[in-house]
Amino acid sequence: MQPVAPNWNLFRQFVAIGLQSFGGGATTLYLMRRVAVEEQRWVSDAEYTAFWGMVQIAPGINLLGQSVLIGHKVAGLRGSLIALAGLLLPSTTLTVALTAGYAVIRTNPLVMAAVHAIIPATVGIGCVLAYQMLRPVLQASRSEGKRSLVISGAVVIAAPLLLMVVGVPAVIVLWGAGVWCAIGAVWLRRGAV
Repeated sequence: MQPVAPNWNLFRQFVAIGLQSFGGGATTLYLMRRVAVEEQRWVSDAEYTAFWGMVQIAPGINLLGQSVLIGHKVAGLRGSLIALAGLLLPSTTLTVALTAGYAVIRTNPLVMAAVHAIIPATVGIGCVLAYQMLRPVLQASRSEGKRSLVISGAVVIAAPLLLMVVGVPAVIVLWGAGVWCAIGAVWLRRGAV
């Protein structure tokens, strides 16, 4: 790991993320991961994924929680506040300006076509992000043995099925996955004895 980044670099990086956060949460999460894990090396791949898991079980805007955790890792409480301010300042300003401008041009056919094209691109970015975040979890499970891999694989398969087919609320799927994996950890420990 590289030494902790100065506060100005942390702010600058999160401002850049905020300026590029078009397309929704998946895009922002992807940008955050690229900066925090790959470029700045503030956190490892596993830490980034663990942070994302933690913010999933709390109510509120998960991306804000993710930026707070990364900022805290870099520079403590001050880092949390800096990262949050950096993320929110440009995105809030741009959102207000774009929303006001969009109200004027929303019926233009070219604008409508462009807006419709953004959705598939966002889905594609989400798929790349899902792969990047799933990889360290499955690698850790694989290194722990077949039982751990089965437990993780069951969650990966069951979660979307429960959401889409059965209609289980997301919060129950998330908390249920946590309970399932906790039970699995006990099962794994008993198998190791």
